[in-house]
Amino acid sequence: MTQDPAPPGADAGDVAHDPDLNPADAPVAAVPAIVPVPTRLRVVVLQHPQEKREALATAPLIAQVLPQATIKVGLSWPSLKAVLEEDEDPYLWGVLYLGSREDSTDLDAPLTLLDRHGERLSHQRATLGELQGIVALDGTWSQAKTLWWRNPWLLKLRRIVLNPPAPSAYGKVRREPRREALSTLEAVAMAISQIERRPSAYDQITAPLADLIQANLRPPRAARGRRRPPQRKPKATPSSGD
Repeated sequence: MTQDPAPPGADAGDVAHDPDLNPADAPVAAVPAIVPVPTRLRVVVLQHPQEKREALATAPLIAQVLPQATIKVGLSWPSLKAVLEEDEDPYLWGVLYLGSREDSTDLDAPLTLLDRHGERLSHQRATLGELQGIVALDGTWSQAKTLWWRNPWLLKLRRIVLNPPAPSAYGKVRREPRREALSTLEAVAMAISQIERRPSAYDQITAPLADLIQANLRPPRAARGRRRPPQRKPKATPSSGD
């Protein structure tokens, strides 16, 4: 079982976000026209400020693919209401949990809901059907943990543990800390496809990811050309005296 975040109240009043950073407006390199995918669920992505500068950040794709998505850049917010700027019941929201598949008692299930104590919730399907939205933490593993600890209101949300059937496509260009780790876009897509019971939604939502990855792949060594060795200057021969 993973360790719980900081107790409620820690940094709860420390609002640290930059309103001038808008991931939705960030350029997405070499990605063709993106087709929006309507969803029943609302999506909130809390993005670490340092992730905003990454060329491989998928939050801009989420903002373009999902009309229901809200991207917030910062470190902490006092509540879900402050993030959404409207009143919402946190118990009707889920958060993509940083725990591993071992935190789930059903290792074969692609998605499992846990309570705040890490215990599997009963009536999984009924509870999933009641969810109105999901929250995802965007950043490196350590950055995502920082977001988790600095926002204790996340404890009120249902914990969503994913068990991906295959490794992340992200592994081609960005090292993941463990096998079940996914990019934020892949994790959101998997959660939506499972909660809304729409298997096709995963491929629809992640369609732009292949182009983003391809745009950031380094060309093969042969294509980059070989570096020519430095030319050695010929040694000067001593002149013979007359």
